[in-house]
Amino acid sequence: QVQLVESGGGLVQAGGSLRLSCAASLRTFSRYVMGWFRQAPGKEREFVAAITWSGGSTYNGDSVKGRFTISRDNAKNTVYLQMNSLKPEDTAIYYCAATYLLTTNSAAYDYWGQGTQVTVSS
Repeated sequence: QVQLVESGGGLVQAGGSLRLSCAASLRTFSRYVMGWFRQAPGKEREFVAAITWSGGSTYNGDSVKGRFTISRDNAKNTVYLQMNSLKPEDTAIYYCAATYLLTTNSAAYDYWGQGTQVTVSS
């Protein structure tokens, strides 16, 4: 059974940082593109970042460019999201997801974690 388990969320003041982790039970982790998405109350799910199979390329959503960095450790089956200069509008549930495709479209992701809450206070 495939499991993606996020951790590292919490409450932080504006301007602060958090690092999210996502541990995956995928047997062939390195064959998956990994992504982070977020969803705020009353809003649609939003693409945050994605990283290619070997970690050679990364992609960020426009709202987080220059502030968030995605990375992965294939030896640990883990993907990370370093979030700096956090803003109140970054408040959301953050999900990691896995797909074979290189895409920012959430519908193409096959596996999802349960999410971790990030709250940024002003």
